[in-house]
Amino acid sequence: MLAAPARAEGGAIYLATYVDVLPNAVVSGAALLAQYRDASRNEDGNLRFDVLHEIARPDRFAILEVWKDKTALDGHDKAASTLDFRKQLEAIASAPYDQRIGNGIIVEPVKRERPTDSIYVLTHVDVMPEHLDDCVALLRTMGIDSSRDQGNIDYEVLQQPATPNHFTVVEAWTSRKALDDHIMAAHTRAFRKALSPMAGALYDQRFYKDLS
Repeated sequence: MLAAPARAEGGAIYLATYVDVLPNAVVSGAALLAQYRDASRNEDGNLRFDVLHEIARPDRFAILEVWKDKTALDGHDKAASTLDFRKQLEAIASAPYDQRIGNGIIVEPVKRERPTDSIYVLTHVDVMPEHLDDCVALLRTMGIDSSRDQGNIDYEVLQQPATPNHFTVVEAWTSRKALDDHIMAAHTRAFRKALSPMAGALYDQRFYKDLS
């Protein structure tokens, strides 16, 4: 269940991981993830390690990681804190540890200091292979438009190297109002309309808060 992830070749390595725990293990799961986050941030080569808590489903979490290179990630995989985290998680997990590697095709410098009420959005975008180039163009345009919206903190797109028609879109907003205004914006609705006929799977969008 906790198999090692695939590897990107060269440069920074981005990971988005989804963690589901048993309904009676939300508090202990959050504590375990916070301990893992704090240990990982202190490791050599770590550029980002954030743990998010899903708003609608408190038994679900997400981890966003950036490592300087493959050597740094390999060292993290072998660290005692990582091995201990994975062993303890097995006892409380309600679903397989879903870890996805990504190449950053739209990325920004990591901002660790953010408003306490920031809202994070993780979206899995899956299009049919013949629409790959059109999808990338759409995502790039959406990134430009989103960065101009009031309250936008981050807009990043990670592309899975093994299945390049699969993407993880990472957004951060200063507040729920800023996110709602963005969702209602004309350019956001135009993006969803243009993406719809390309889709190869459900547009999976989840909202999170930072795990304090």
